Amino acid sequence: MEFMLDTVNLAEIKKWAQILPLAGVTSNPTIIKREGELDFFEHLKKVRELIGPQPSLHVQVVAKDTAGMVAEAKKLQAELGGNLYIKIPVTQEGLVAIKQLKQADFKVTATAIYTTMQGLLALEAGADYLAPYYNRMENLDTDPVALIAQLASAREKSTQKGKILAASFKNASQVTKALGAGAQAVTAGSDIYAASLADPAIAKAVSDFAIDWKTSQKRAGI
Repeated sequence: MEFMLDTVNLAEIKKWAQILPLAGVTSNPTIIKREGELDFFEHLKKVRELIGPQPSLHVQVVAKDTAGMVAEAKKLQAELGGNLYIKIPVTQEGLVAIKQLKQADFKVTATAIYTTMQGLLALEAGADYLAPYYNRMENLDTDPVALIAQLASAREKSTQKGKILAASFKNASQVTKALGAGAQAVTAGSDIYAASLADPAIAKAVSDFAIDWKTSQKRAGI
């Protein structure tokens, strides 16, 4: 099971890299836009400094044609290096790019997955991660749990072992449902992780334990 952060905000990454068993950081052009004007490559290098060399960093191409995707992947790899995964949308052109990049030993995350067939094709094309968009599928009246379960079942029967990296969440319940359906990894914003740890019942339990300890042992700490 892998937990990733879906942000490039440096303050959030610095904080949550200390809290989470952080497997990686994911980004896309929309996430980059939220940070305002920035030097793209220098900013992502700062992200790498914060998370260290082992966690994965997932960065998306913006070209729509195969040649452009491959060229951008090469530029990203040259500039960022390390444990980098190139995010490629699963379109006709994207599938060609995934195959070419895997033949050249790139690490690839197949993204913008809305249908089971997209996921199956990306899996067999050799993608290392498959990123279905959970909340966006729900908004389109598509069952993301069923899709993830189908991909997980297909993965077990395939010689390809790309991991399901579920993305696009609005709450912690969606995250746990994705994992329960068979996703090996999830990426979510820091707000979702924060909300999952902020339940008043958790704070009350911690407070009650402290009171009971102090009552029985006549001191605050062990």
